[in-house]
Amino acid sequence: MAEDAPDKPHYLGHRERLRDKFLEQGPDALADYEIIELLLTLARPRIDCKPIAKALIQQFGNLPGVLAAHPDALRKVDDVGDSTITALKLVQAVAQRMLKREVLDTPVLDSWNRVLDYCHSVMAHQREEQLRLFFLDGRNALVADEIQSKGTVNHTPLYVREVVKRALELGASALIMAHNHPTGDPAPSRDDIALTREVRNALKTVGVSLHDHIIIGRKGHCSLRSMNVIDGWK
Repeated sequence: MAEDAPDKPHYLGHRERLRDKFLEQGPDALADYEIIELLLTLARPRIDCKPIAKALIQQFGNLPGVLAAHPDALRKVDDVGDSTITALKLVQAVAQRMLKREVLDTPVLDSWNRVLDYCHSVMAHQREEQLRLFFLDGRNALVADEIQSKGTVNHTPLYVREVVKRALELGASALIMAHNHPTGDPAPSRDDIALTREVRNALKTVGVSLHDHIIIGRKGHCSLRSMNVIDGWK
């Protein structure tokens, strides 16, 4: 008499149902942990990925938080190794590259929401302050997107001369400053306001406009132009 066929792993049926749900109803039908679970099944097809996905959400709060988490922080979650981290960071890189492509393809001031989406994607969940500069040409098209400096959890050094020098090197007509607040609250500090005015004044001396200084936090963003810290559009 033939032996009974071995039972299939219990998670295979669940995995198929999850995949079908995604294909038939779209991503909005899935919870954040289910999106992560489905992603991890592609990287780790021989294990049950649901517990890992739930542990990641518990640790980092939501899907953006998981994707933005530093590899060292991800490794502290049980059963998370290089395959899991590679899958997560690859999806993050694809999303960021798509957002940046949209910014590149349209004059920045005509696609402001895309600029904000991109800034949130690359900065909102950083553990340290980071200051980025978006250099624009005379048509307000993006010339360069550069990280000018990185700092601590509550301070980023900025050398105004270097900002001016780099703008001249690139032949930029204008720029946008953006930095994050790892605390999550995008409200500007007195130092943020003072630095913005200092950069604006230095750029004016060489004929370059400062369009805005955006502060990014997990809870939203703040535009210093909207607070009348910067003069009118150039």
